[in-house]
Order: sequence, then structure tokens, then C-alpha cells
Amino acid sequence: MFKLIVRRLFLGLLTLLAVSIMVFIGTEILPGDVAQAMLGQSATEENLAALRESMGLNDPAHIRYFGWLGGVLTGDLGQSLANRVDVSRVVGPRFWNTINLALYATAVALPLALGLGLLCAAWPERVFDRITTAITVFFISIPDFVIALVMIIIFAMELEWFKFVISRPRWSNLGDTLILTFLPMMTLVLTVLAHIIRMTRAAILDVLKQPYIEMALLKGASKSRIIMLHAIPNSLGPIVNVVALNLGYLVSGVVIVEVIFTYPGLGRLMVDSVIFRDVPLIQACAMVFCSFYIALNITADVLAIFANPRLRYAK
Repeated sequence: MFKLIVRRLFLGLLTLLAVSIMVFIGTEILPGDVAQAMLGQSATEENLAALRESMGLNDPAHIRYFGWLGGVLTGDLGQSLANRVDVSRVVGPRFWNTINLALYATAVALPLALGLGLLCAAWPERVFDRITTAITVFFISIPDFVIALVMIIIFAMELEWFKFVISRPRWSNLGDTLILTFLPMMTLVLTVLAHIIRMTRAAILDVLKQPYIEMALLKGASKSRIIMLHAIPNSLGPIVNVVALNLGYLVSGVVIVEVIFTYPGLGRLMVDSVIFRDVPLIQACAMVFCSFYIALNITADVLAIFANPRLRYAK
């Protein structure tokens, strides 16, 4: 177990290193000139040259990459080009806003999805299963921005039950904030709900087809006992993986949802940084998203190994 976990962590660090290279290259090939974008149309050649020299833009790309990577490893993310504030001070509050919204959506989506998936697997091909499958296929086929816009039109503009402009959520005031962020939360829930339901149903049905399940049925075991004691423990691996992937989406894939609802999270900060060519902020946001996603994948692998003893031994 220890070797497997260390191997997963090592592969995760290698992946993160490869991601850092791609993030740096991606910000390097952005169109336009950073110095020109900062100084605007009134910039002179002397000012541009001085700014490029002070920012190290005249250095070779590999030197700037290793300098940036060294700063990331030591916790120095640099300064925002827009307001000359430390990137960590800008990213921190936005990151916690995104995390809180993701936890809100997870608290609603996870028990609902697992429960519906269990019910569909317990009585497959029945009316409830067919209706649930049709609804999940429908929501899988719709992009998240369409769901957000439809919910805004119905619940915010027509019924006027909720607000769709979220400027400053105060998570210390939990009750009011849960109501304020209900529409973006439901958008995220409807986006990830279908995937978890379908994977839960498929994983449990796959286990229920095994010979030892038939033997348990022949011995007179009830369906609820078989599902709770045999099907769920043996199907945790794929369920945990799909849950981790969807939780990663709730954090790293909320860019469109945050922009539509003007939610002050990390995704909207990244979009604003791209517009203003704030390269340190773009790099920091991308690394936070990728690090969180890789961490969730490693956690899912480790939990799958704990849940399935067959994964602990080489084939």
C-alpha cells in the first residue's frame, strides 16, 4: 500500500510539472505584448523598453520559466500586473469563494446522485429507472451555460425568486449566502448529477451480475442486504473515480458559471486576468485549478485501492 501511494504521488508531481510547462507556454503564446497592454496607447519606446527590462521579458524563455517555477515552489507567486498586489492576496479570497460554492453543490449533488443511482440499480428497467435515465441523458446533452441561462430566465427574471447577480457573497452569513448562491449551485448540481447517477447505476448493476451475487440470492438473502453488504463495497472503485472527477469539475470547471452569475470566484478572476493580460494571475489560477484536479485524482486512486483489495497486488 505504501509503495502504491508513493507511486501515485510521484506520478502526480510529474503531471503537475508537465502542467506547469504547458501553463507557461500557454501564457507565452498569448497574442499581444504584456508591456504594451500595461502602459496602454500612450506608451513610448523608452517606457516599453524599461518596463520589459524590469519585468525580465528580455530574458530567454527557459530562464523566465525556471525563475517562475522557483517562485511557485517557495510560495512566491509574484505580483499582479494590474494593481501591483501580491498574487496570493488576490487569489486567496477568490479561491475560497470557489471552494465554498463547490462544497455547497457537492453537499446537494452527492447524496442525491448516489441515492438515485442506487434506486435505479435496485429496480432496473422499471418506470423510475427509465424516467431517471431519460432525464440524465437530457441534462448530459445540455451545456452548463444553457442551464444557467434557463434558470436565470425562469427563477430570476420571470418568477423573481432569486438574484442572478452575485457580487459579494459573505459565507460567514451562511443562511443568506446559501439563498443568494442557489442558482449557480443548482446549475453545477444539474451539470454533475447525471454523470454520477449513471456511473453509480452501471457499477452496481455490473456487480449484481456476478456469480457470487446469484449464490447469495439462492441462499435467500434480501436485495437490500445484497446491495448494502456486497454490491456497494465492490463497486466503490469506479464510483469514487467518477465522483472525484466531477468534484474536480466543480472547482476547475466553474469558469462559465461564475462569469454568467458574476460570482467573484477563481474562474471569473482567471477570465478577467486574460482580458487584462495579467500573466502572473493567469498562471496562478491555472496552477491552482490543475493542482486541485490532480490532488482529487490521486485521492480517488488511493480510495479505490483501499476499497478494492485486488488493486493492491500486481497482476
